[in-house]
Amino acid sequence: QVQLVESGGGSVQPGGSLRLSCVASGNIFSMRTMGWYRQAPGKQRELVAVVTSGGDTNYEDSVKGRFTISGDNAKNTVYLQMDSLKPEDTAVYYCYAYLTAWTSGTLDYWGQGTQVTVSS
Repeated sequence: QVQLVESGGGSVQPGGSLRLSCVASGNIFSMRTMGWYRQAPGKQRELVAVVTSGGDTNYEDSVKGRFTISGDNAKNTVYLQMDSLKPEDTAVYYCYAYLTAWTSGTLDYWGQGTQVTVSS
């Protein structure tokens, strides 16, 4: 079994900052990629940012220069520093991991989601 547990969501005013964290635990053999997706009401889930075990990153265009993703391979943890937040960043943010588990092979895993609300 593999679990992803997110923390750090909340409410903030426009221009503010939040930091999301996600820890993966369980029978993990090898972490390949971790990252964050988000889903706003009435919209499809979209990629926000991902980081590979080698440190390569990819960001959605609207968050470039404002969000920073980082990972700690030893702790199977990924962080998302979100600065200069805008109302359009409001969404449920989901932690994502693409990893190899001892018993189930290489699969996608998702966290339960954490709400981020940007409003004045």
